[in-house]
Amino acid sequence: MKKAPKKAVKKAAPKKKVAPKKAVKKAAPKKAAPKKKVVAKKPAVKKAAPKKAAPKKAVKKAAPKKKVVAKKAAPKKAAKPKVKRKPNPAFMAPMAPDSVLGAVVGDKPMPRTEITKKLWDYIKKNNLQDKVNRRMINSDDKLRALFGKGSVSMFEMNKLLQNHLKKA
Repeated sequence: MKKAPKKAVKKAAPKKKVAPKKAVKKAAPKKAAPKKKVVAKKPAVKKAAPKKAAPKKAVKKAAPKKKVVAKKAAPKKAAKPKVKRKPNPAFMAPMAPDSVLGAVVGDKPMPRTEITKKLWDYIKKNNLQDKVNRRMINSDDKLRALFGKGSVSMFEMNKLLQNHLKKA
């Protein structure tokens, strides 16, 4: 029986080896002491906290005011649909295309908006819009005479149309 307790002592020895590792972990509780010092400083932070609470109350007061403004704006939106929007007469004025543009859209005088629509119909019908960059229009023979270039951006197209339009 005496041998058994000796073995128990030997088994306890490896546990002691583990214990020093725990002692390393105990270094963290030593850091707990400085935390106590931080706790002493927290009352100063608590004094700042009520100051932060006051602006939050001001924000809460501002939010209901915004809701009231939104409610007032809703009736104004209802008033707008009652009045129909009139188109700009400059866009509706008939323009006479020259012979180069007339070959694409027709020779009759029509508003600038209709001329642009017919030009887009021609571009889409003949598949002239660039496959990769959809903003670019690849010119065929008629459009090359109209634009003077092989490829034109859709934004540049309306600028180049102005040279081929006259007031009717």
